[in-house]
Amino acid sequence: MSEFRNFRLAALATAAILVGAGNIAHAQEVLEGIVIDIPAAPGGGTIPIDKVPGGVTVIDSETISGNTRTDIQDVLSKKVPGVLLIDAGGSNIRSQLDYRGFGAGSITGFPQGLAVYQSGIRINEVFGDVVNWDLVPTNGISGLTVVSGNPVYGLNALGGAAVIRMKDGFEFQGVEIESKFGSFGYKEIGTQIGITSGPWALYFAGQHIAEDGWRDFSPAEVDRMYADIGAKGSKVEAHFNLTWAKSSAGVTAATPEDLLNIGYERTFTSPQVTDLEVLMPSVNAKVDVTETLTVSGLAYYRRLKSSVIDGNVLEAEGCGEVAAEALGFDADNLTPGQQADVNLALANNALNDENVCAEEGVEGDTPASLALEALGKANGQLVEEDDVGDEPFGVIDRINQKAESWGTSFQAVEKRELFNRPNQFLVGVSYDKGSVRYKTASEIGELGDRFVVNGSGITITEPDDFTGRDVDVETEYAGVYFTNTLDVTDALAVTVGGRFNYASVDLVDLTGEFDGITSSHSFERFNPNVGATYKFMPGFQVYAGYSEANRAPTPAELACANPDNPCPIESFLTDDPPLDQVVSRSVEAGIRGELNSNAGDQKFTYGVGYFRTLNENDILFVNSNVTGRGFFFNGGDTLRQGIEARATYEWRERLSIYAGYAYIRATFEDALEFQSPAHPLAGPCSDGGDDVCIQVTPGDRLTNVPEHRFKAGFEYMITQKWMFGADLIASSGQYHLGDEINVLPKVGGYTRVDLKTTYQVTDQVEVFGIVNNVFDRRYGLFGTLFEADEAPTEPVGPNFQFNNPRSIVPAAPVAAYGGVKVRF
Repeated sequence: MSEFRNFRLAALATAAILVGAGNIAHAQEVLEGIVIDIPAAPGGGTIPIDKVPGGVTVIDSETISGNTRTDIQDVLSKKVPGVLLIDAGGSNIRSQLDYRGFGAGSITGFPQGLAVYQSGIRINEVFGDVVNWDLVPTNGISGLTVVSGNPVYGLNALGGAAVIRMKDGFEFQGVEIESKFGSFGYKEIGTQIGITSGPWALYFAGQHIAEDGWRDFSPAEVDRMYADIGAKGSKVEAHFNLTWAKSSAGVTAATPEDLLNIGYERTFTSPQVTDLEVLMPSVNAKVDVTETLTVSGLAYYRRLKSSVIDGNVLEAEGCGEVAAEALGFDADNLTPGQQADVNLALANNALNDENVCAEEGVEGDTPASLALEALGKANGQLVEEDDVGDEPFGVIDRINQKAESWGTSFQAVEKRELFNRPNQFLVGVSYDKGSVRYKTASEIGELGDRFVVNGSGITITEPDDFTGRDVDVETEYAGVYFTNTLDVTDALAVTVGGRFNYASVDLVDLTGEFDGITSSHSFERFNPNVGATYKFMPGFQVYAGYSEANRAPTPAELACANPDNPCPIESFLTDDPPLDQVVSRSVEAGIRGELNSNAGDQKFTYGVGYFRTLNENDILFVNSNVTGRGFFFNGGDTLRQGIEARATYEWRERLSIYAGYAYIRATFEDALEFQSPAHPLAGPCSDGGDDVCIQVTPGDRLTNVPEHRFKAGFEYMITQKWMFGADLIASSGQYHLGDEINVLPKVGGYTRVDLKTTYQVTDQVEVFGIVNNVFDRRYGLFGTLFEADEAPTEPVGPNFQFNNPRSIVPAAPVAAYGGVKVRF
């Protein structure tokens, strides 16, 4: 009840402000004279926003540079009504975002439903379609555009696309240096330089960011740069650009709520570190062939190196204990007869009390038939407890990949009149080729203080859940697309278009142990779209559209779809049944407009829209009955529908106010059976095995998708040199992953306020201050379940006990930053 009251008060307070004033903060739905890149799949072409039959939000570089955090996700969460941070990893620099119930983030296993482009290049990574937002230099961004579902953006645009446009030397000239320091050891320095000389231009942007992190074991460091060399003539423009970035982040993930009650900074298992490095050179060119015809093209190469170290609890004990428990004995109080039965069971498997066995996989109920799963070394010898340490045990999963991709695209835009009416026709083709070398290994260790796994140097080779993988992956994606917008009248514009997608994924097992991994998959589909916009009068427009899109299963999903052989969250590969591609069908309709005062000193913009997207054969990730592991499966149909609303107001460049609201109802549309070992109401699965499941019914909500999202803010020039502003974000609660039947208490809703101020000391020097989460609200960004009754308590202390199966990724507490920006 208090959650709803806080949310309602926040909404009413900002609504009252808008009645008296309004805002924009440079993120707006402007209707006249503004153009966006459409399609960026993969390269260019522009169309006025008032001819787009769907939701569009444009964010400029000034908004990005003035944000209270230096990451794209946070900007989008404040300025786009349907976007919210849903952080499964627990790292500020690597957080995920949710747009209308569709995800875009860096965690494999987090369903991806947003296509992301940087200067026309799709940067959803080859292996899992993940988006590494931390590898994009934010001070080099010229603008961001978020567009709702449209097939011209290619694969993965189920919910829409985010288009990032980078700066060049023709746009930015001069030198700018910015430094920022603050809480939790935060340090940042950035620079950008732009130079022009005749037809040539040079641009460079670089950033270094480092912080100790506010949670245990959560330091982060990022170095990133972007460079562009451009040449421009009367009819030809060409650019060579280069992106390089390297990041390291302590990805601390979800922590049991019982543990957070001891210390808000606590983490559950460590080490959890992700290291990334990307190199991406590209070339692009545009030629004005005639006054109405423009052709363009680009080519790129991208190399990503990824290293993940992931410590987890290992469900393993001494083989004698496992045998005793499997036989129904009290391992600490064995009678002589029971000990004899245990010894017989161990002898049948050539084991002894000193060996280590996995808890899962025990079969049979007599000493003669009991099948214990021992953990083996790389040389095939059995693991002995003395070589590992004291119980409880842990495991360190190491996941390494080197991915390379290259691609090219060409398109033409013809603006010649059709039937004596203004018309724009765009046609294009794209081709992307990718290869990945993927290797994994698991090291057994001892779970020590604060749940840190201390490795033993012993690599586990048995059972299959822990056997290392070595896989080669090859992908090919091709697309042919078109879109045509005709001004039927001065008020009515009609758009039709579509895209044919082809995708192939080949996997080869290089270990010789998993023949089922070696497989070939191909997918193809044509996705249409149609829509219209109509201006009833100046300042009032309606729009409506229908579109389809598809997402081919990624290599990570195709190779991790077997519930009997689950993968770690960052995806070991297994021999698995195939998955079907996801197909989305979307309808959208709304109104929008812009009003200006007669004196021209005030501007008010607004928009309200309805959307409905049905996913067929949606691919879902489910936690398995093996701790820290899960699998993908086609979960029938899922539905995401709701409304988005926004309003902005500007007055004489002195005051700007904005507000946005989104209602999102995301539901399962089919009855499903989910493995959910940590759920207190889970029962036997229908297959009659040892696993436990929950039964999802149509209408149950998707997990970690808040129903209500509200954001608002203002900037006010107190004097000509001094600005003060604030941003508010509010969200309702969300169900935990693992509680797909929606019966447990939610991750609580929240309201967060950030403050900011700047002072222009001279024309060249600006100082600024920032306070994030000024009221120090404590809330969760993501929720999941864990097996509280099975979790070890020794790392906490003798009197501690896990009782609550819920765990969350806690949001950062209050933090203050200050800095200076110099430009000349």
